[in-house]
Amino acid sequence: MGGLMDSRRQDADGALGRITGESLFERARRVTPGGVNSPVRAFSSVGGTPYFVDHAAGSRVWDTDGREYIDYVQSYGAVILGHGDPAVTEAVVRAASAGTSYGAPTEREVLLAEMICDAVRGCDMVRLTSSGTEAAMSAIRLARAYTGRSGVIKFAGCYHGHSDALLAAGGSGVATLGLSSSAGVTTGAVGDTLVVPYNQLPSLSEDVACVIVEPVAANMGLVLPQPGFIEGLREACDEAGALLIADEVITGFRMCRGSYTELIGVQPDLWCFGKVIGGGLPIGAFGGRRQIMEMIAPSGDVYQAGTLSGNPVATAAGLAALSRLDQESYAKLSRTTRALADGLRAAARDAGIAVQVPACSSLLGIAFSHQPICDFDGARRAGEGNLYARFFHAMLHRGIALAPSPFEVAFPSLAHSHDDIEMTVTAARDVFTELADSPP
Repeated sequence: MGGLMDSRRQDADGALGRITGESLFERARRVTPGGVNSPVRAFSSVGGTPYFVDHAAGSRVWDTDGREYIDYVQSYGAVILGHGDPAVTEAVVRAASAGTSYGAPTEREVLLAEMICDAVRGCDMVRLTSSGTEAAMSAIRLARAYTGRSGVIKFAGCYHGHSDALLAAGGSGVATLGLSSSAGVTTGAVGDTLVVPYNQLPSLSEDVACVIVEPVAANMGLVLPQPGFIEGLREACDEAGALLIADEVITGFRMCRGSYTELIGVQPDLWCFGKVIGGGLPIGAFGGRRQIMEMIAPSGDVYQAGTLSGNPVATAAGLAALSRLDQESYAKLSRTTRALADGLRAAARDAGIAVQVPACSSLLGIAFSHQPICDFDGARRAGEGNLYARFFHAMLHRGIALAPSPFEVAFPSLAHSHDDIEMTVTAARDVFTELADSPP
């Protein structure tokens, strides 16, 4: 493998030697807008040049400059077992050796759909897609068809992919770039979308088809739902005759085996899934009650399709990953995340730095704020200034890779060890002290 890599690099650069992140970024910007294929990767909100990953294993990634990092990005939550899990890798290799795409149904599509439906109470049927964006976009279309209404309510700071109607006041990469929406999104495209504050119950008019929400908001940092919020949305939708869509692309199968909403006793009408259910490969899914889902073509007249939907390699990876997750797995993830959160809070407190470290199961946020964050306005205020950027780069220098944006979260995995947590907290203690000694 090393010989092949050296040969490829010699062909590309014209001279034998390790490719650096700087040189790759320079080349990438000539052929890819901004040098990246997803905006947050460009380090726009933290400054500097992104590292380019060469390989990964378990809790670690190594960049093309040979540097090793304890990785809390974990493909933004798509990886839960750790990088390069042997069972997932074996499943991918075995599936790929039999062909990478057929354009025809496979047994693994059925098995994965059965696994999701078995784990999510009230989800009778699912349709697989290739991304979370497709899942959310399709769920909205389905809700409009089912209700015969056009209105959509979403919450500021919640990110549901980059379809036009849902980009209004989105979190994640949209927030990172300081955008309220996107150029090219017309007034008409968002004309039926009403954006309201997270953690506040909206008033639903008779033209609202659905309310879509991240049950735990994880695209404006980590913002937990206040008691009664999700339950109140269920009641409001029932009263108005609207559907409740839980976007669990991040939380689904990460907080527990199935849906986070089940943990709080709420049953949405539709769910969106992604990330974990693909074992690190591109996938998405939306599902819900049979009466609603049977409106999708070819059973009904709501069109949705995808050449690579139910891809045989992605479904193989997803099945391998989900089969590894049991009650003890989630208990371990929670212990790891709790230990990291407690350590970071103590380190910040000892240094006299005001930091909020919300944690929920295997999700963790870091917000430089005196007050807990409960909505997008609070998240934006916490993201102002350069404290997060300074923290990010100082941690990266010490071998700890966090997301290059204050609007993303950290994803401890099953591969993160006690030593990883201790090393991370030790690094953070040094960084917080450094920040306190040299205020902006």
